[in-house]
Amino acid sequence: METIKALIIEDEELARELIKNYLKETDFIEIIHECDNGFDGLKAIGDLKPDLIFLDIQMPKLNGFEMLELVDDPPEIIFITAHNEFAIRAFEMNAVDYLMKPYSNDRLLAAVEKAAERIKNKQPSAKRIHHLIKTPITEKMERIVVKSGSRIRVIPVEKILYLEAQDDYVMIYTEEGKHLKQSTMKHFEDCLDPARFVRVHRSYIVQVDQVVQLEPYSKDNYILKLKNGTTIKVSRSGLKSLKEKLSF
Repeated sequence: METIKALIIEDEELARELIKNYLKETDFIEIIHECDNGFDGLKAIGDLKPDLIFLDIQMPKLNGFEMLELVDDPPEIIFITAHNEFAIRAFEMNAVDYLMKPYSNDRLLAAVEKAAERIKNKQPSAKRIHHLIKTPITEKMERIVVKSGSRIRVIPVEKILYLEAQDDYVMIYTEEGKHLKQSTMKHFEDCLDPARFVRVHRSYIVQVDQVVQLEPYSKDNYILKLKNGTTIKVSRSGLKSLKEKLSF
């Protein structure tokens, strides 16, 4: 079997050591690097082009799912985590496996065998990540990660003024500026807290607390004004949703 280049992205040193110890029983896995956070993991994936990553989910700075959203050509993924609530999301993106800590040597090696089979058959993985981005999520997002060139910015949702659809992208507006992210308005509509955000138009989602004024624009059409002076079109369905949120 050809050697598989693997990368460990895990914030706990003991967990990284355990993976390496278990993998000593294989002769086809080469650990080419290890990282203790998502930022370093993202850079290592881009620089080293591994065939496989062992990935923790809850990490400082950037969690595993947020990191994967920024990967253009993702390798195969084996999730290793102490939390079971992310399993459905992981398997929806067709991850190789999802190991719950503590796990046995045999359990890890079985996952590695599955990964090796996929790599041998050269199954495409990039589309799985984009599917992940579009998959409805049960938990409401608390921050958004965007990438511009080599820079990565983490935006807390409370900083968002509004979002605007732009073809296959969404522009995210904050007081500090605007940030473009490849995603859909439907994704944000599903993932943002409906008590704080409302879709007022097919092209706009606004933070309710930012709305200061609503006025007629023409027959059956309204515009709203935000605290920063921005005016936004409101559709009929958006007007109904906005009235419910503002209780008028």
